[in-house]
Amino acid sequence: MSEVTVRKQKIKKDTVRIRLILFGSLALLLLLCSIFSDYLTPYDPYLQDLGNAKAPPSAAHLFGTDRYGRDMLSRVIVGSRTSIYSTLLLVGIVTALGTAVGVFCGWHGKWIDTVLMRISDMFLAFPGLVFAMAVAGVLGGGLQNAIIALAAISWPKYARIARSQTLAQKETPWLKAALLSGSGTWKILFKHVLPNIIGPILVTSMLDIGTMMMELAGLSFLGLGAKPPTAEWGSMMSDTRSLLTTRPWVTLAPGFAIFVSVMIFNLLGDTIRDYADPKSRRR
Repeated sequence: MSEVTVRKQKIKKDTVRIRLILFGSLALLLLLCSIFSDYLTPYDPYLQDLGNAKAPPSAAHLFGTDRYGRDMLSRVIVGSRTSIYSTLLLVGIVTALGTAVGVFCGWHGKWIDTVLMRISDMFLAFPGLVFAMAVAGVLGGGLQNAIIALAAISWPKYARIARSQTLAQKETPWLKAALLSGSGTWKILFKHVLPNIIGPILVTSMLDIGTMMMELAGLSFLGLGAKPPTAEWGSMMSDTRSLLTTRPWVTLAPGFAIFVSVMIFNLLGDTIRDYADPKSRRR
């Protein structure tokens, strides 16, 4: 390998590390802001002041006020807790559920593998958000039911990844040696299989955070997620969409928050994918 190639690979590796630190810090800052949102709001996000309704952005109200006179900056800050942590909970559920199903199918195989994979094919055959709308509508709406609906349509992707990785691990010599040594099934799965397949799954889950956040906000926007007066970004946009042409700041404030959050998590997911690529870690 030439010296020029080595130097380029080192520069690429250093760039990926800098991006990882930068976007990781921004994501951590976003999470900390949502945790301490109650202490960061300049006003009570649920306090109504009809005498100051629909006020434009100013020094007193940076994002203006809504139709009830509530400070939009305070509502956006408080809404970060509902939107971000609901998304993280959703991603955690589908990652755990899909991984468990995939590992089970890949390890045991036979008829149970065929049945579960055909079920996953059925879920993948429908447009994701449309299917989630149908499930959420049947369940009656609400943030909890929106999370359940999105989890019901999102687990097959993780199941497919976990299954393919498990099948690949079953053919490795070291895993066959572990089986011959008399190790139990649970020990092999948790000590040998999961640690070796978790990388691609975690990368996929990081890349899905932004998508899940938009889908959750989309269900809330359609009235199938969080309900007013709960401060949740999608619900806030839905509640104020009639003011978009006359008081655009009321609707654009939560939309801007969604844009920034999705961008940060997507960039972090892309960086983690690049960092996990063995080519980026070569010297």
